Amino acid sequence: MPNETIKVKVPATTANMGPGFDCLGMALELYNEIHMRLAPGKISIQIEGEGAEDIKRDENNIVWRAAQRVFQEVGFNNPGLWIRLINQIPTSRGLGSSAAAIVGGLVAANQLIGGKLTQDRLLALATELEGHPDNVAPALLGGVVISVLAEGEVHYLKIMPPEGLNTVVAIPDFKLSTHAARDVLPQKVSLKDAIFNLSRVALLVGALCEKRLDLLYIAGQDTLHQPYRSSLVPGMQEVIQAASQAGALNVTLSGAGPTVLALTNSGSEEIARSMGQAFENAGTSCQIKLLRPAVEGTKIL
Repeated sequence: MPNETIKVKVPATTANMGPGFDCLGMALELYNEIHMRLAPGKISIQIEGEGAEDIKRDENNIVWRAAQRVFQEVGFNNPGLWIRLINQIPTSRGLGSSAAAIVGGLVAANQLIGGKLTQDRLLALATELEGHPDNVAPALLGGVVISVLAEGEVHYLKIMPPEGLNTVVAIPDFKLSTHAARDVLPQKVSLKDAIFNLSRVALLVGALCEKRLDLLYIAGQDTLHQPYRSSLVPGMQEVIQAASQAGALNVTLSGAGPTVLALTNSGSEEIARSMGQAFENAGTSCQIKLLRPAVEGTKIL
């Protein structure tokens, strides 16, 4: 309907979860809202909250581009859009802000045209726009998602997070682009490091499926990306050590960073205090959030 406003809510995500580089992600209860309706001949984009000063308000806006991809897919000649973004997810912090924008734009636009595209097709389009599925899959589906892009198709498996699992998220007050975080990674890794990560990610998936929280500390270790990215996040190693000593089940860089995320099942307040203090000691100011895993993904409100 021409005057109908679609509203969707999209969760933040944390990718990799340590060793699951580019294939594991989990949704978090921190949300962006996308409001969208058809507006003949117009591009009107309003932004509130995180990123309001920086996010583009023209054809380069990610939500706008995602919506246009849906319209292109179904052959819908859209004359224009009114979009309102209400953002809680910090941008360029490793919490899936671009994935949330892409998924939210796709889902809202699909709803505008009567829901013609399936969830799997929306995931394929999201992966096409993002370049990899590790954030967009949990943003769309919720929970913990293992995702693999093979021959142009996304194969995925959703795992329900173990009951009682929570997170403490320490978000530094500076941005880190995914491009910069990938530039520091080596093009080749040793067989030893590859085996290390393969064994950990296998154990991590098994531990999550079997609700074995006691295995998360060993299972969450990584040699492929975190050691190289630590130079980009002052205090990262100290924050990981402090959270572990305070009782965290596992502590990792969230996505490309700079956010550091601790998995917990108790003592979240003490872990949060320890992480904040460690960042402060390194001269890095940060905000701390206690977030539960989001069991559900993107919702139409």
